[in-house]
Amino acid sequence: MGFEMPITISKVIEGIQANEYVLPAIQREFVWSTEQIEKLFDSLLRGYPISSFLFWQVQPAKLQDFQFYRFMDRYHQRDYRRNEPIALVGGMPVRAVLDGQQRLTALNIGLKGWYADKLPYYRWNTNGAFPMRKLYLNLRGPADDIEFAYEFRFLREEDASVKDAKHFWFLVGDVLQFSDMPKVFNYCVQSGLVQDGNTFASDTLVKLWQVVKEHKLINYFVEEEQDLDKVLNIFIRVNSGGTQLSYSDMLLSIATAQWQIRDARKEIYGLVDELNGVGEGFMFGKDFVLKASLVLTDVATIEFRVNSFNRANMLLIEQLWDEISRALRLTVRLIASWGYSWQTLPSAYAIIPLAYYLHKKGCPVSFVEASQHRADREAMLMYLRRALLKQAFGGQPDSVLRPIRRAMQGHADAFPAAAIYSALRGTPRSLDFNHADLEGLLAYRYGQGYTFTILSMLYPWLKYDQYFHMDHIFPRAMFTGAELAKWGIPQDRWPQWLEHVNDLANLQLLQGIPNQEKSDQDFEAWIATVHPEPHDWTTYRENHLIPNVSLAFEEFPAFLKARENLIEEKLSGLLGVS
Repeated sequence: MGFEMPITISKVIEGIQANEYVLPAIQREFVWSTEQIEKLFDSLLRGYPISSFLFWQVQPAKLQDFQFYRFMDRYHQRDYRRNEPIALVGGMPVRAVLDGQQRLTALNIGLKGWYADKLPYYRWNTNGAFPMRKLYLNLRGPADDIEFAYEFRFLREEDASVKDAKHFWFLVGDVLQFSDMPKVFNYCVQSGLVQDGNTFASDTLVKLWQVVKEHKLINYFVEEEQDLDKVLNIFIRVNSGGTQLSYSDMLLSIATAQWQIRDARKEIYGLVDELNGVGEGFMFGKDFVLKASLVLTDVATIEFRVNSFNRANMLLIEQLWDEISRALRLTVRLIASWGYSWQTLPSAYAIIPLAYYLHKKGCPVSFVEASQHRADREAMLMYLRRALLKQAFGGQPDSVLRPIRRAMQGHADAFPAAAIYSALRGTPRSLDFNHADLEGLLAYRYGQGYTFTILSMLYPWLKYDQYFHMDHIFPRAMFTGAELAKWGIPQDRWPQWLEHVNDLANLQLLQGIPNQEKSDQDFEAWIATVHPEPHDWTTYRENHLIPNVSLAFEEFPAFLKARENLIEEKLSGLLGVS
């Protein structure tokens, strides 16, 4: 990237009008107000710097890879807010603007176009609410506003035609018609603006001409590298001041530009909102939908790189969008039926293989409830649990999604869990468990995202369509110094209680109403109340893996160790650890 010789404003405007300067799809809409444009021109006449620009020299071979847009020279708040796409043909390179879109568009509108925003109190659907206004400069005298030295104003033509002792409105774009400075001065004389030694008008118009046509104020860098990912990263860096931009923001902009019929941004954000409203709610983002789209369409590259979002891939995703969105909706309904929500699903990417399978299977409407799909659901749930507990999708998820997708291809009759496990076996992302893994699972605590998955494996009978809670068997309210003293526990032993209140072995899943009834009661006292019959208590103990030891609070450490043993034994059987 090199710094080039500066050019004049008129030179860059000529290039914009000839489509030698264009906007890449990653650029956002024009957002400047008329006041911001007026301040830009005022700054130019006052000699203030307007910062440098960054251009990307796009060679002809790259022009057809992605969509580019014309610069805007007219803005209508209701009818014309977006730049027009442009088909670039021919053997000449163009310069795509990476930094400076708003400033260059403001100059283009001020010198060659018009601006129409809504008048107050007018109805939105009334054409008269959006009068066309152009940029004018008052040559009679300086601005009254303390923020301006020169009075630039966007005016309707009839308002600008008013001439009196205080106003002579010069259409700013007309300065481009003057070929030299004498013609500027002659205009002022012929217009009666040079009188009684007052040279404000001629001085001001000459200064405007110099700023636009003579002084080389456009300082710029040119990036000639044709690596689109590098260019995208440059764009993110230079445009991130104050507003967090992400790589996926830019990729979404590219996708939006490539789709021909649908509005990609509207469709993707709409699907995200819909998915997040399922069950008790989720926190999926556009990254998840974009990644899932690449995987489900079987395109070769699923990385978040520009080449993955080329025209052919984006058109394929648009073509299959109904099927993709249907598969993702069904997948999220399925995991919600298993009790997952935004609090308990620590990795969204882990469910993409589920969506891939449902997509290939044709998304049966009754998949979540019908008994004929029970075996599939059980295999899918076990895969998800293994993937989450092994944190297989942490770091670089593509290194997991690629082999999983290869293993799943050609399997639409039954979920290929065994093939997935085999594909990952022997890799750092293996879904097999050993004793060390089990010890790691027992270390999870209350409030961690993976804790729910472990507990849910211990409760195969729980109905997740009913509201349930993660409950402390021995209530947290009892784990205070005052309570421990009340129970006669020596102070030097308090850490055995206080440091383990949130341990996995002190947690259970309870339906909402029983949990509310239990509240902060001592566990032993509560059990005696709700399950006075020995048979009921035996059933409860088996269902919740409660060890056959003393339930007295002062025996909590022994209870904890005994329940850890039961949980480890249960998980060993479920995860195939001998």
